[in-house]
Amino acid sequence: MAAVAGEKRRGRNAALSIAAIAIVVGLPLWWKTTETYRASLPYTQISELDTLQLQLTVELEVVFSKGSLTAEQQKTAPLQQTREAEHLLNSKTELRYKYETKYRTATVMEDDAVRLESVEEADVSLSKLNESPSGSLVIYVIPETSALLPQGVSVYVGKHRTALLRTPQDRGAKLVEVLRGLQPDIQRVVETMSFSDVDIKAALSDRVPVGKLGKESLADSMRTFKSSPGYEITFSLLNPDPKSHDVRWDIEGALESYIQPLLSKLSGVANFSVDSQILYYAILGVTPRYDSKVSSYTLNAENLPHVINPVEARLGSNAASSHPVLNFLLYVPDYPHSPLYIKDRGGDKVPTNAFHSPRWGGIMVYNVNEKYTDPPRLPVHISINMVRVMEVFLAQLRLLLGVQQPHAPADFLLQSPGNEGLTDWELDRLLWVRTVENIATATTTLTSLAQLLDEIGNIVINDNIASEVYSAVTSIQAAIAELESCNLGLAFQASKEATLSSEKAFFDPSLLHLLYFPDDQKFAIYIPLFLPMSVPILLSLLKIASELRERRKEPAKID
Repeated sequence: MAAVAGEKRRGRNAALSIAAIAIVVGLPLWWKTTETYRASLPYTQISELDTLQLQLTVELEVVFSKGSLTAEQQKTAPLQQTREAEHLLNSKTELRYKYETKYRTATVMEDDAVRLESVEEADVSLSKLNESPSGSLVIYVIPETSALLPQGVSVYVGKHRTALLRTPQDRGAKLVEVLRGLQPDIQRVVETMSFSDVDIKAALSDRVPVGKLGKESLADSMRTFKSSPGYEITFSLLNPDPKSHDVRWDIEGALESYIQPLLSKLSGVANFSVDSQILYYAILGVTPRYDSKVSSYTLNAENLPHVINPVEARLGSNAASSHPVLNFLLYVPDYPHSPLYIKDRGGDKVPTNAFHSPRWGGIMVYNVNEKYTDPPRLPVHISINMVRVMEVFLAQLRLLLGVQQPHAPADFLLQSPGNEGLTDWELDRLLWVRTVENIATATTTLTSLAQLLDEIGNIVINDNIASEVYSAVTSIQAAIAELESCNLGLAFQASKEATLSSEKAFFDPSLLHLLYFPDDQKFAIYIPLFLPMSVPILLSLLKIASELRERRKEPAKID
């Protein structure tokens, strides 16, 4: 009996040891080795960024030239004045505009520049004397008697960050009254050269209710390509009838003269790659209609959307690119359908004979019917007038990249950018809008990612994803701080880094590894592994518990 009792004791001890090892060591080890790794993320900071509060600070310098102020008014000139305006778009988006204005009188060299013969020479000279940083403006106030500006022009905006403002002089007024009278004109200059409330709201279109955006602002935001680290631009010559037309174009020289100066100005905004191609036997998706009134073929505005799809299939650049592609097509009509003209919704011919498609590109129809002889000698040798073509494509490219022409008042004279393709203040306008757009995009992306990871607990969060998220949060905070300090260039770079980091984190492929691994599949894997081992252990524990209960019920023996 003693041997049997000892054997039972050893069996109980063995069962208890195995159960203890399985519970104390096995379960924690299995739980640790099979748990989903989730690096920590700054959820609190992301939640704070979801409530977007932006302050855009513009530094202005108002310079009074000789004769614009009296001697008495100059004595009481203030050094600095700050004005703020707040706009609450919704419960999670608030805008604050801060205008820091410094007043001073012109130096001798600046007065000499204002007295030059032409306003263009004065603008160049003044810009050299005051090389204003990105985001700031210098406004020169000239007396009403000055002949520098043409008749009927009150404000001249040059190629740089300087403007000339002609204003009547009230010698009897106090300086405070003079400055108060200048404020509306200064505000108009700021809205033309920097940004307007409409521009910023359009950049926040994803966060602003549609009702608060005008139709024109909404159309502009839908036309422009979204901010991207790079763009690909493709110029294509479409020759549907090479047997009748021998077409040649100097695309390399045209790009060097017209497109490259603009892209050089925008090199800090994004990277650009440009290529060109010639497509033969490429026809439009719509058959033109013959209009006997004008003895030509026409394309109506209703048919233009159907023109793009058949041609796009032959371009071949969209599928191979990870960046947005801007397509510019020059179409030479075939001999049977020439000349071909585009009509607007009013039935009138479009002067440029071209149209653009939002976030896609533009198409220009180039007629060559004047080259035909009677009887025609085919093929007709055609040399494309690249000046006329590139003027159209350059205007379309500016629109699609977000370089919007401001709606300046009638008494404003805006200097053309010329061969440079872009003025300094136009670049600043683009940077203001793109910076705000990037910040809004990055915050929205991070908020969506945080909500996704919080709701689905079995998504792996690797260290590289956490690093990108932390980098995005830091960059957003830096961009907001730089905007408040009027460091527009640094603010844009930080906002671009925030967008890149947030999108890298959101679209990281490792987030999908365990996303579609439901619980029933986990049970199907673990039950065959644990059931054969756990059943004997459970039965042994139940037997030991039963024996203990029976032993407690037995009466104690008394000798």
